[in-house]
Amino acid sequence: MKELFTIGEMAKLFDINIRSLRYYDEIDLLKPEYTDKVTEYRYYSTRQFEILNTIKYLRALDMPIAKILQFFEYRDIDKLVHILQEQQEKIVAKRMKLELIERKIQNRLTQIADIANTTYERIEEKYLPERKIAFLRKEISAEDDLEYSIRELELSNHLETVMFLGKVGVSVSKENLEQKKFGGFSSIFVLLENEDGGKGNDVILPASDYLTIRFQGTHKEANRYYVNLLKHMQSKKYALTGDSIEITLIDYGMTNDTSKFVTELQIPYKKT
Repeated sequence: MKELFTIGEMAKLFDINIRSLRYYDEIDLLKPEYTDKVTEYRYYSTRQFEILNTIKYLRALDMPIAKILQFFEYRDIDKLVHILQEQQEKIVAKRMKLELIERKIQNRLTQIADIANTTYERIEEKYLPERKIAFLRKEISAEDDLEYSIRELELSNHLETVMFLGKVGVSVSKENLEQKKFGGFSSIFVLLENEDGGKGNDVILPASDYLTIRFQGTHKEANRYYVNLLKHMQSKKYALTGDSIEITLIDYGMTNDTSKFVTELQIPYKKT
């Protein structure tokens, strides 16, 4: 049996990168059996096979190099059990985070699919369940760029930027709706999903009947659609019960094509 193996032979035997073996040498995780002082060639023996197998096993478990060094410094069964239990806890937490991300991706795909099947400019009467939002009470002109207000909303509610895609909305107050004043908003908010967790400053939009309409455009084109909703409400003899909900479902966050922008208006009402 061959007694010594070059670093290249070792790399092929264990299907490992030569750079990794050099790195393990530098950090004293796996030192070569012998290093030629003249050529600086590294040579390994069969006695190191088991050590490298253990390193590969622990790396396959996503074990950090620091933990592997710690294990080899105090190598025994109890130490192995301890670091495996620690790694198991980290893997469980990582899996939960990935599952959360998967649900958020599915939520967004479902939303986009729903928008793709939209019939635009059609008024619908819908019952919407209660929804959790984080909001910022602030007077905003319809002509203003909302980006600064979104950042204020994010900071005041300790929100994560990744939450915002397709979920930011504004409101026209009940008083302004009654007076047919659509040139400004009374608040800005973000709809919270279950996956967003508790943020501390969230509030609940109560369940209600809503008149809704979707149109291709942004907040700046919303005026005539508010008029249509209020006319429908009057024709049905419904009573306005609160502020509007106005959400740009597709905007620059999703596409540069402004012809594909989609906004939804929701006005709460009750039958009289």
